[in-house]
Amino acid sequence: MKKFLKIIGILIIVVILIVAVFAVVKYFNIKKHVEETYAMLGNEAPVLALADGSEFRDLNKNGELDIYEDKNADIDDRVEDLLSQMNLEEKAGTMFITMTIMSKNGKPVDMPSFSGGQMEFMMSLMLPSVSDLIIRKNMNSFNILMADRADMLARFNNNLQKIAERTRLGIPITIASDPRHGTQNNIGAAIYTPFFSQWPSALGLAATRDTTLVREFGDIARQEYLAVGIRLALHPMADLATEPRWGRINGTFGEDAELAAAMTKAYILGFQGDSLGVESIACMSKHFSGGGPQKDGEDPHFPYGREQAYPGNNFSYHLIPFIKGAFAAHTAQIMPYYGIPMDQTSENVAFAFNKDIIQKLLRDSLHFDGVVCTDWNIISDTRMGEGRAWGVEDLAPIERVKKVLDAGCDQFGGENVPELIVELVKSGQISEERIDESVRRILRDKFRLGLFDNPYVDEQKAKENTGQPAFMAKGKEAQAKSTVLLKNEGLLPLKEGTKIYADGLMAPEKLNKYGQLVDDPSKADVVLIRIKTPYDERNQYFLESFFHQGRLYYTNEEQQRVFDLAGDKPLLLVVNLERPAILTPFNDKCGAMLAEFGTSDEVLTELLFGKAMPGGKLPFELPSSWEAVLNQKEDVPYDSENPLYPFAHGLSY
Repeated sequence: MKKFLKIIGILIIVVILIVAVFAVVKYFNIKKHVEETYAMLGNEAPVLALADGSEFRDLNKNGELDIYEDKNADIDDRVEDLLSQMNLEEKAGTMFITMTIMSKNGKPVDMPSFSGGQMEFMMSLMLPSVSDLIIRKNMNSFNILMADRADMLARFNNNLQKIAERTRLGIPITIASDPRHGTQNNIGAAIYTPFFSQWPSALGLAATRDTTLVREFGDIARQEYLAVGIRLALHPMADLATEPRWGRINGTFGEDAELAAAMTKAYILGFQGDSLGVESIACMSKHFSGGGPQKDGEDPHFPYGREQAYPGNNFSYHLIPFIKGAFAAHTAQIMPYYGIPMDQTSENVAFAFNKDIIQKLLRDSLHFDGVVCTDWNIISDTRMGEGRAWGVEDLAPIERVKKVLDAGCDQFGGENVPELIVELVKSGQISEERIDESVRRILRDKFRLGLFDNPYVDEQKAKENTGQPAFMAKGKEAQAKSTVLLKNEGLLPLKEGTKIYADGLMAPEKLNKYGQLVDDPSKADVVLIRIKTPYDERNQYFLESFFHQGRLYYTNEEQQRVFDLAGDKPLLLVVNLERPAILTPFNDKCGAMLAEFGTSDEVLTELLFGKAMPGGKLPFELPSSWEAVLNQKEDVPYDSENPLYPFAHGLSY
């Protein structure tokens, strides 16, 4: 037996050594590849002087002022001049945008990284190297996933721009981002960014009913994005929350089309201004033509949610936030969603593959001539999962690319396969003139944003211009104004000195500012419990754990925990609403109930003691039962039978 164990031990050691040797060889092969890739770059673009004393960046390094390098030239002329100098590979690379990560010190991640924590290491294995994407694949648009410090995010931008400057034509990088001003981290939907001001979710902004405040939010977010080099917002969501189970409701402005349109318009005007310019952040509004009516509430990030349903024949209702909101504010770009609008067009294929949606409706009928970018990963199978090519799963990747281009889209999100476009053109399946149409739109936005003239940002000012006290104060004002008082039987506002037992708060000590925090419910005058919206935990697919989907009811165990904590004390319930939770079991037990959409414990304390007033109105109705939810139609608003609280409900002190 001892001899057997010894042999097993030796075998294990041998296997470990083989794996270690393989890993070392692999590491140095990658390192060599990266070094060879950077060696392909040319010189930095010199800044040259003209006879009149003005200067220009000689991006193609030819010693002359080309039209595309002339900041005083007409933008259309600059676009055409650059387009005429681009080869097919450069055009194809421009038509892709994908995710990338940065190291803790603001450098691009080209190799597996062990220094930045588990998330950085995992993403460094899953994503291609930045150098490959910029230098070998000619890509010049990226969305950044994480950042710990404002100056490091600014440095990352500058590092990327310096690489891009050394490419043949010096085309600058456009950095994009999902929302960053909330209090949650949800990869694929929102990114927690502690150095930015903190605001309620889009639902919370809608709950304020204040378009002026929403435009102020957009303007503050614009300044913070601009400070760190982010120039494209992958938001807002103009989708409607008509299906209460849908896992993306938290990013919408609720279920009312007119309210969502007003919020969408104000939001975009805050980011872009009245017209897109060098101080703007371009908005990619989504998800055309409305991603809300998901069949059974399932999200199309995953195969089981591929269909959108229209049992109420209400397709046109979901266009209103785009027509009256996004297009009225001149959104720069549009993103269609993953789902298939079942039986609404001539073929049941997903939006980005659907010519009836993109070319006929969006382009021809609604006259949108901006960039249309697909949602992420609809072409290729990756380490993050299969390509979400719903309705065209049987097509090869190159056939999917052709169908997207034929449908009228310009750019591919979450993809890095420009070689497929090159092959389509060289084989005669797609004309280069068709490619030029899309590249022209993408370049036009880069010029309008001023990226060709100066894509760099000041790292020190990035720290100074983000999270300013005035920005933080405005965010707190919005948090208070978005909080909805659902019920109050004389319990609120609390008197100063009230003894409170608190559960579910991140910083319960904030309550001591006006009250007295106790550690035992029996010693309390009131029991304060903060709960979240319920959901089904799922882990079959990557990203699934970040999407809160499924049930809206609280289990018996979840209910009983609240009742046991409260005992016979007055119960003050605070509910974070990501979706329309079923609060019926708690309603009669509460002395007061508040709904919030990203309200900090600090702001909550001010509200509880009457130092600030809850001013929110519900952006959706709250159903009274799970049966009522199951009987709702996915595409129809306000159709829950006998809702516990109707749309627009909200009390005051």
